[in-house]
Order: sequence, then structure tokens, then C-alpha cells
Amino acid sequence: MSVTAVRATDSRHRFIDAATRLFARHSFAGTSLQMIADEVGVTKSAVHHHFRTREELLTAVVEPLAGELRAAVAAAETQRTRRARAERMLTGFIDVVIRNRVLVPVLVGDPGAIETLRSHADMSDLGERLLKLLADVDPGVGGWIKADLTVSGIACGMGVRALELDDDLLREHLVGAGRRILGLRAPRCLR
Repeated sequence: MSVTAVRATDSRHRFIDAATRLFARHSFAGTSLQMIADEVGVTKSAVHHHFRTREELLTAVVEPLAGELRAAVAAAETQRTRRARAERMLTGFIDVVIRNRVLVPVLVGDPGAIETLRSHADMSDLGERLLKLLADVDPGVGGWIKADLTVSGIACGMGVRALELDDDLLREHLVGAGRRILGLRAPRCLR
């Protein structure tokens, strides 16, 4: 890789990191390309060279998390029973949320970010697959409501207190709450 290519990649990562921090601090709607440029110490045109719009930048920020979520959904879909699929999806989703605990509240609490991500068919499909894996435990409207409550509750539960908790303790409480909402019992190997 040439020096120019390395610098371009490094710049791109710096913009993504700055955008992540600023989206968390000011929301997606409250963050401009100029703010990102100021945070990195470059001109707005330097940011624009890599990302033409905030929406492109949001997509780049979310892609690693989306990749983790795709893997969690795929792993859950391989399980044999509805309950096993829901359990695997619940724990996989929680693991992704914990690893991305600074970014997740932005993605679920910012209408601009939500609308932008919904406009991507692959993101929308991924969300539907995730919810279906959880909802299938209780077929019908009740299952979908429980799935929505579980996903939004876990994602919105990443407030200040959650940022201070140890990963294992946070995971234990989120899994317990998710199981109660969905009506899942802990797998036999955990009892």
C-alpha cells in the first residue's frame, strides 16, 4: 500500500472516530461536517473528500456494528428451535450492544439517524430478521411487541449507569431482563 493510500485510510478512520464521538455528544442531527472537521483539525473540504454527506459518514460509523449484528443474526438462525434461536439472538444482540455501548444510544434515540439507517434496505432487513428471531417465541402480535420492547429496552438501557458497569455484570442484567420480557428460561446448562 502506498504512503498516500495509508494516509487516506488513516484520515478516513480519524473522521469516523471523530464522528462517533460527536454523534454521541451532540446527536446525528446536531453534528455537522464542519464540527467533524474542527474536531480532527482539518478543513470541511478534507472531510468532504472522503464523505460527501453526513449520511455517508453515519453509514461508515455504523458498518462495523452492522457487521457484528449480521454475524449474531446468522449464528442465531442456525439454531434448531425457536427458543434456542431467540436465546442466541438475545445474547448475541446484547454482546454487540455492550461492545458498542457509546454508539448504540445514538442509533436508537436520534430520529435523523434512525431515518437514515431505515433508508438502507440491508439495515432494515437486518433489523427485521433480528426481531423475527425474538418474536417467534410467542407467535402473533404479542411476540412482536415483546421483541420490540426487548430490543429497544436493551438499546436504550445504555445510559450513564450502563457506561460505568463492568461488561459481565451489565451482560448478566441485560440477559435476565431480556429473558423475562420474552418469556425465556435460562438454558439448562446455566441453571
